[in-house]
Amino acid sequence: MTAGNDHPTPAGAIAPRTAPGAKRLLLIGLSLLATALFLALGLWQVERRAWKLDLIARVEARLAAAPVPAPGRAAWPMLSRDGDEYRRVTANGRFLPDRAVRTMAVTEKGAGFWLVVPLVTEAGDTILVNRGFVPADGHAPAADREGTVTVTGLLRMPEPGGGFLRSNDPARDRWYSRDVAAIAAAKGLGPVAPYFIDADASGNGPGRPVGGLTVVAFRNHHLIYALTWFGLAAMAGYAAVRTLREPPPR
Repeated sequence: MTAGNDHPTPAGAIAPRTAPGAKRLLLIGLSLLATALFLALGLWQVERRAWKLDLIARVEARLAAAPVPAPGRAAWPMLSRDGDEYRRVTANGRFLPDRAVRTMAVTEKGAGFWLVVPLVTEAGDTILVNRGFVPADGHAPAADREGTVTVTGLLRMPEPGGGFLRSNDPARDRWYSRDVAAIAAAKGLGPVAPYFIDADASGNGPGRPVGGLTVVAFRNHHLIYALTWFGLAAMAGYAAVRTLREPPPR
């Protein structure tokens, strides 16, 4: 017997373990927490679906509307992606073909480039215009290099940074996205519109870039995601109820 130990622990004794009732309560608590989390995620997807459907409806209305003058300098600060992208717009001016860039493109016509050319409007604003698709060996037609032209197309918001796993390289004039600010800086254009115009097919012709290839599509899988989260919530809730109904361990 060791001094100071009135109740020695018998040899081979097992340390106390968590009570079965405590484990049961912990399991119920975790199941209820998971149920609440999954329900919240499902409701969030329902809200996202409502927002996406509203966005699709607004974009479809813009595509069906008659073109309006491209927003001028005074309206630039108020433009937004949700509120203005894919509006049909028109602009009059002259191209600056010596400041054009080509950005990588993959279309129904194969791989090639978008020909992006600055347009100086009659009001003195500079707007980048995606005149359309050109194959890898294509070039800007000489017939459109002088005089006033009218451009009709879709207002698009900038694509900063570059493409998938590839960054724009202004120093080498390699572009993988239509990054308005970067292109303007590289070409010394000064202040430009915070958007570009995707030209429609009205300017198509022999030897010209092919416009009108803009694909307007929105992924809308929010209902599937919502049903998935609600299903997980039901499973977690069922686990909690089943654990509650089980008789407590003795």
